[in-house]
Amino acid sequence: MASGGEGPTIIEFLPDLTTKKKKGVHRPVYANVFAQDVTEGDEVKVIHLMVNPYSGKKRGEKIAQQAKTAFEAKSIKVTMHLSNYSGELIKLAANLSTQATDVVAVVGGDGSLSEVITGLMQVKSSCRVGLIPAGTGNSMANDLKITSTEEAINRICGGNYQLLDLAKVDMVAGLPGNENGELTRYSANLVTWGLGVDSTIRAEKMRWMGPMRYDVGILLAIMANNRRHATLSIDGYAIEDDFTLFLIQNSQTGGSLLPLAPGATLDDGMMDIGILKKMKRGQILKAFSQLKTEGRHVFHPMVDYYRFNTLEISTPKPTAINVDGENIGSTPLRMEVLPGAIGIIV
Repeated sequence: MASGGEGPTIIEFLPDLTTKKKKGVHRPVYANVFAQDVTEGDEVKVIHLMVNPYSGKKRGEKIAQQAKTAFEAKSIKVTMHLSNYSGELIKLAANLSTQATDVVAVVGGDGSLSEVITGLMQVKSSCRVGLIPAGTGNSMANDLKITSTEEAINRICGGNYQLLDLAKVDMVAGLPGNENGELTRYSANLVTWGLGVDSTIRAEKMRWMGPMRYDVGILLAIMANNRRHATLSIDGYAIEDDFTLFLIQNSQTGGSLLPLAPGATLDDGMMDIGILKKMKRGQILKAFSQLKTEGRHVFHPMVDYYRFNTLEISTPKPTAINVDGENIGSTPLRMEVLPGAIGIIV
């Protein structure tokens, strides 16, 4: 895919020459997580706690009770909503009765945040969203530099926020073989196609291993090295080929805090995609080894990196899609970036 007048421009990374070379290259210079200034928020008087009690090591409800006690000690009114199954947070968020000055605080991981945001977007809510990390990966919390429950609580009480880009993701509901109509989700974190989804599907069967399951899942997917044919359209420019993986990112990290997109910024009005072309096993192993060492995969000769406003993926037969850490859909897929679509507490 050429970077000239025919298609989108390849993003070139600068090496951080202050770092030591690993895997033959320096660490790339990372983008700023936010490009815009912080907005001072209204005083927080009402918080709606949206809780995934099964997130992480089933610590969600315990963390939520801790947060509720802390908020109420500051005379903040708190309502708590617990989900009982995957996807229920969407319905719970969509059915909230809120004012624009309220905060909807998510206790969970990236998937829980995605569900709540999807519910709020369905009803065009203008509430600020806060995050109290309790998941396995917590990629968004990592990008926001939330290091503890106490810090998350204090930030939410402060009420200051920044506008966060989202991607409207339209796809087939259900994984291949279990398709069931159409599905729309609003992604704040990432969308993955190819080897990365294969690895997470394998990893879900090994939850007893904890975060290590992601590494094992990736290794098994690399060894399988399935053929993956697709047509990828970036802002209307189509490429048909065999590919290894699409890393479509709003945030810089994903999975078990892997630095997937060093160039991603949460409020630049675009999303990023790293395209891993069709590779042999040895090339894939090198690319993933570079990825795990601070995102150096962007310098791999078989990796191209772009930014986009709209993106489409079509395949000869349905293939799996992962949105914000959840394996929930199949191709064909269409994405549209919604700049500054929701306020997130910082």
